[in-house]
Amino acid sequence: MKLTYNSSKDELANYLFIQGDLIGDEVGPKLVEIVSDAILDGAKTFVIDLSEVRYISSSGIGLLITMLTKMRNAGGEVYLTAPSEHVKKLLIITKLNNIFTVFDSVDDFKKQA
Repeated sequence: MKLTYNSSKDELANYLFIQGDLIGDEVGPKLVEIVSDAILDGAKTFVIDLSEVRYISSSGIGLLITMLTKMRNAGGEVYLTAPSEHVKKLLIITKLNNIFTVFDSVDDFKKQA
């Protein structure tokens, strides 16, 4: 399934909503660019919504880590929201659940922010 995405922002954070399979294909650099542009705009909080992501490859995981590293280097943080069961298991297997803060939904993130 082809990857599509849209982004938005409010007073709490910048948001990236990803739909499809996160496999680090040609869309990958664009996603990193969105984070880089947000940092240039002074963003400190980035939320990546995974509710519509069915599959993440190792390249996809690399993308998430790249985005997180960029944000942390700028003094910011990346949060993940609404991963599917499959994606949740993957985060646990790769120990990324210890690196990323994961929320059940964007609304949950907003309540905690």
